[in-house]
Amino acid sequence: MLMFDPFRQLDRLAEQVLGTVAHPAAMPMDAWREGDDYVFALDLPGVDPDSIDLGVDKNVLTVRAERKDTAGKDVEMVASERPRGVFSRQLVLGEAMETDKITANYDAGVLNLRIPVAAQAKPRKIEIETKGGQQHQINAA
Repeated sequence: MLMFDPFRQLDRLAEQVLGTVAHPAAMPMDAWREGDDYVFALDLPGVDPDSIDLGVDKNVLTVRAERKDTAGKDVEMVASERPRGVFSRQLVLGEAMETDKITANYDAGVLNLRIPVAAQAKPRKIEIETKGGQQHQINAA
C-alpha cells in the first residue's frame, strides 16, 4: 500500500537546495593551511572544466560552475537526485592572502585552489636595541 505525501516533493526540493547531513549542498569544500599557502578543495563531480569560472573582487572569491543534464530531452526520468544547473559559492578571504597569486587546478571532479599568505602576514623577527648596544630578537606574529 502506497501512502500519498503531498509535502514530499517540497522536502526533496529543500534538500537539493539547502542540503542535509546525508546529502550536502552542491559544492562541498575542505580548507586548510599548508605551509605558506591556504588550500581549498571544492567537490564538483561531473562538471565540465570549461564551465568553471573563478573571480576575485576585493577580498571575495567567487566560484561558479555548471553541471548539465546528461539525460536527453525525450526520456522519462525514473530518479533524479543529482543536482544540476549553475552553482556558485563565495568565500570571503582575509587581508592576509595574496589574491593576485591564486592558482587553480581541476582533477577527478575536485577544484583545488591555492592562495599564498601575504608577506606582511608571515611571522617575522624584530630586533630590539638596548641601552648597552646589545641587540635581541623577538618573534612578532
